[in-house]
Order: sequence, then structure tokens, then C-alpha cells
Amino acid sequence: MKKILWIVLIAIVGLGGYSLTKYNDLMRAEEDINSVWGNVESAYQRRADLIPNLVNAVKGQANFEKETLTAVMDARSKATAVTINPNTATEDEMAKFQAAQQDVNSSLSRLLVTVEKYPELKAHEGFLNLQAQLEGTENRINTERNNFNVAVKEYNKQVREMPTKIAAMIMGFKAKPQFKAESGAEKAPVVNFN
Repeated sequence: MKKILWIVLIAIVGLGGYSLTKYNDLMRAEEDINSVWGNVESAYQRRADLIPNLVNAVKGQANFEKETLTAVMDARSKATAVTINPNTATEDEMAKFQAAQQDVNSSLSRLLVTVEKYPELKAHEGFLNLQAQLEGTENRINTERNNFNVAVKEYNKQVREMPTKIAAMIMGFKAKPQFKAESGAEKAPVVNFN
């Protein structure tokens, strides 16, 4: 009887130790996600901070389309209002966040296309500097989104692999959503040099 009690006690201690180890592994992976998410938010905030300067540089043009500028500022406002917690985010919340950011991308693209009609603005050093900063920021955003997806992938692998999956279910760790490609991203753009 004593032998059975010892075996049960050793099994309980072993299972407890294993569970603590897996809990710590999952917490570290979750903290990695939080850290990388902070970088994603920082990159998006940098873009949001550049937009008013870009709009002000463009506003100086007397004939510039007011609707385009309003659309950019409205999209910026809506995007900065959408926030998510990476630890509790759902697929729907991530989709809403991405949609808000895509609206900013679309409105900025329309603004930059409209600028093509204004050669004096395209040659203005301040505008060119802001445009270059915006391009660099978009690259940062892409890099940070990729880093976030890598961190989430590593976490999700732990949550889904056996036997960690059992510990994750008991401790309430669930898979987290990643950034997804925007619709139409699988189609290459048509470039025509005619």
C-alpha cells in the first residue's frame, strides 16, 4: 500500500512540475506576442502621426481635392480608435483592426495618386520627405506584422502540440489569430509601360 502511495505521490509531483514548466513556456510565448504587438502598434502609430503632416503639406495647394484629404483624416481617426488586446483578440477583432488599417492604406493611396496632378507639390522637398518617411513606415509595419505572425505561430504550435495541449486547455491558453493577407493580395498587379 505504501508503495502505491509513493508512486501516486511521485506521479502527482511529476505532473505538477511538468504543468508548471509548460505554464512558464506558454507565458513566455505570450509575453513575446505582447512585445511584438507593441512594435506593431508603434509602427501604425508612426504612420498615424505622419498623416496630419502629409495632409498639411498637401493642403497648401489651392485646387487640391478636399474630399481626398477628408477621407485620409477620417480613415486615420477610425483606425486609431480600433484597438485590440493580443492576448484576448478574436478572429473578428483582428479582422476589424485590419480593415481599419486597410482603409488608411486605401485613402493614402488615393491621396498619392491625386498628388500626381500637382507637379509643384511632387517637387516640394517637404512633401517628398514626408512621402519617403511614409514609405519607410509602411515597410516597418509590414516587418512588424510578419514578426507578430511568427510569434503567434510559435505560441499556437505550443498550444496545439501534445502533450502541452492538455496543459494549455487546463490553464486556459487558446490559439491566437494572426494577420492575414488582404483580399486580392494573391493577384499580381498589372503593370503597363505603354
